[in-house]
Amino acid sequence: MPLTTDLAEAARQRFRARVSGDPTGAPSWVRDIALVGDGPGWFEPDGVVWRVHGDLATLVGGVTALLGQAAHPLALAGVQRHSDYRDDPWKRLAGTARWLVVSTFGSAELAEREAARVRGMHRKVRGSADDGRPYAASDPDLLRWVHLAFTDAFLAAQRAVGTDLRDRFGREWPDTYVAEWARSAEVLGATDLPASVAELDDALAAYGPVLEPVPDDLRAFLSAPPGLSPPEQLFYGGLAAAAGLLVSPRLAACAGVPGRDRRDLVARARLGAAAGQLRALTLALGTRSPSEESARWRLGLGPAPEWAEPAA
Repeated sequence: MPLTTDLAEAARQRFRARVSGDPTGAPSWVRDIALVGDGPGWFEPDGVVWRVHGDLATLVGGVTALLGQAAHPLALAGVQRHSDYRDDPWKRLAGTARWLVVSTFGSAELAEREAARVRGMHRKVRGSADDGRPYAASDPDLLRWVHLAFTDAFLAAQRAVGTDLRDRFGREWPDTYVAEWARSAEVLGATDLPASVAELDDALAAYGPVLEPVPDDLRAFLSAPPGLSPPEQLFYGGLAAAAGLLVSPRLAACAGVPGRDRRDLVARARLGAAAGQLRALTLALGTRSPSEESARWRLGLGPAPEWAEPAA
């Protein structure tokens, strides 16, 4: 039993280090969720956004989002030319996780501070694609595109491989998620954002004329990023296979994946296997992330997180 416990703890630490960039799983920005500000943030505690972003289905949704976002050639050019994701994909993952969890679980003060940091980064990302078209990460239309693909992907992942939220929030919870999460993109400069699932689908469809096939090398990279141990490769491979089955039908052809239109026995089996993987990981990690634990402590809804020093 001690050996099993030690192995489980080692797995927890390795996973949290992967997604946070910190060996403890609680880098400074996670600790700031507990320490900066003393009231609610942009989203209701234990509300729809908290529950979607606190679910490990986000691991699948993140890959789905990247597959979809990369279909926009200007969004892809910005990432390829201003990011070291190929050399250090896990640093890139930690950066994305930071924005997601701070805006979700942080106080309003911290979320605004994080938004200002991201806006500052976006101002530096500008240039021209190979065909001469200019791009800028601060362009409201590109910000809108990234938000649409992200929202669709995380929503699809929650529905397919995450915890069922209907009993808690009702059958219309997806519309609530789309409407509420729009706030995170508005503060970055995106405009004309959807407030329902139907509006989200229409908005994605409208981008059809500007989308292009995702390069083969990028799809290969997303299916098997470097730096994973053999067990991690096996685990990630199952999630990546599920991610390709969750891309919007509006984007699947460009992304070179089956997308949500495929619902044969193989597709259902892969999604079921991914859901099983996530349930097992939840048992290993616990139902709450360090970020949510920090938020609950700030709000007086839970005990101090593990990293917090005992009160004097």
